Amino acid sequence: MEIKQLMKNFAYNGKVEWLSYRPGSTSRGSIHIVDTIEITEKKGIVGDRYRGTSRNRQVTLIQAEHIEAFAKMLHKESIDPALLRRNIVVSGINLLAFHDTTFQIGEVVLKGTGYCHPCSRMEENLGPGGYNAMRGHGGITCMVMKGGIIKIGDEVSPIQDFIPQLF
Repeated sequence: MEIKQLMKNFAYNGKVEWLSYRPGSTSRGSIHIVDTIEITEKKGIVGDRYRGTSRNRQVTLIQAEHIEAFAKMLHKESIDPALLRRNIVVSGINLLAFHDTTFQIGEVVLKGTGYCHPCSRMEENLGPGGYNAMRGHGGITCMVMKGGIIKIGDEVSPIQDFIPQLF
């Protein structure tokens, strides 16, 4: 198989495990952990403080398996996803494979736009070494190609050749 075909080949779909958004005007504001989020094109998550501020970083995702990996590096049994400042935690699929690719979660179509590197807050939130433990495991940033609703338990699946509808 050629590399282009291999990059489109996924063994299984993933699953949404956790959802959040951060309302308010400061980065230290409370996080809302929810069962459902609404996402709109060009703006991102309804109610989120970053809504409409960045085209390429409208939604952030991280893998549950990566959270487990850096928890082990920090000698912790588990890490609360709320400490990581990401919107969606998924399991069962490699998010890094979605770089510059479209994929679907529930009704929503996203395009992976970049890597979501940890910030200096990870040292504060996770303790000494938190920033370095999270490096390479911070997840991805996405732009919204098609809005809709995402719920806990929704499937995460690649889309081959997504064509946005023009009105």
